[in-house]
Amino acid sequence: MSSRASKKNSFEQWLDAKIDREGLKAEVDELVDEILIQQKLADLRVALGLSQRELARRIAVSQPVIARIESRRIKNVTLKTLVRAAAALGARLKIELEPSPGKKMGSGRRRLRSATPGVRASRAT
Repeated sequence: MSSRASKKNSFEQWLDAKIDREGLKAEVDELVDEILIQQKLADLRVALGLSQRELARRIAVSQPVIARIESRRIKNVTLKTLVRAAAALGARLKIELEPSPGKKMGSGRRRLRSATPGVRASRAT
């Protein structure tokens, strides 16, 4: 591994510091995670020797949809589409829910307010 690959240049260091100062780290991490899942989908498809058209046929979408997912031109890929794609590729989709760093966890028992006066709100289970 070259020293270039193991060291960040001054711009990358500046950018990391600016992201931290602006409080954008969580947003940047989320975008990176989004890119990773789309890249993993494409990598697995290619490793299995499947075309975009074949994957699209297996999950009942058009080939251009697969192309847009893999190129990150679709911003809101549905969970249903990701689960179907994972199953078609012989993989599983893993989703984790973690508390945000530095945020206090509540009891989870907040009272819901109704948008209509006099109507009691209920919590869906």
